Amino acid sequence: MKKITKILVIVSSLAMITAFFTPIWDISLEAPQYPEGLGMQIWINKITGDLQTINGLNHYIGMKKIEPDSIKELSIMPYVLGFLILAGVLAGIAGKKKLFAAWVVIFVIAGIAGGVDFYMWEYDYGHNLDPTAAIIVPGMSYQPPLIGSKELLNFVAHSYPDTGGMIVIGAGLLGLGLLVYETKFNKTIKQVVKNEQVNAEDNISHHADNRVLVQH
Repeated sequence: MKKITKILVIVSSLAMITAFFTPIWDISLEAPQYPEGLGMQIWINKITGDLQTINGLNHYIGMKKIEPDSIKELSIMPYVLGFLILAGVLAGIAGKKKLFAAWVVIFVIAGIAGGVDFYMWEYDYGHNLDPTAAIIVPGMSYQPPLIGSKELLNFVAHSYPDTGGMIVIGAGLLGLGLLVYETKFNKTIKQVVKNEQVNAEDNISHHADNRVLVQH
């Protein structure tokens, strides 16, 4: 691995520590009756924001109450992130491409698994409704968007990465880009070395032929 790659991997890994102290995801709601909006911030191990108000509104349309203590992912994510940070730093210090590649692969798998798990949680949250709810709209579901904006009755829901999430996603994308760069760089070096070897062999052969001609 090149020196700049090692440095960037270590720095980006350490930067992810901020995800322990800042929200990783933000879900906000806009509606005429709430001009200032409502929102909840998902952290690495907790959920904050207008949770009580959102749970109160959701009760009328049959949505389950959001209880952070019952969401097991919030107790697992700190360990997953801690492992990614430590593994990234060690890969950068070691400077071994195989270790670096393994870190990137694990990072990508963890990211995909986290995204799928979050989508499934949102799906259950928005589709598994209480049939005895005060307000029932036939065929209506209330799943928030995984990322982006979506209209839900008279609300518009927005779902985007927050500070911690953007840093973690950025670190993952940087790692993936650096792996591509290192792979391409190594191939270029190998090709240059191969070309030099071929040229050297051609020169040796050419000199040998010249000696034979001189002797004759």
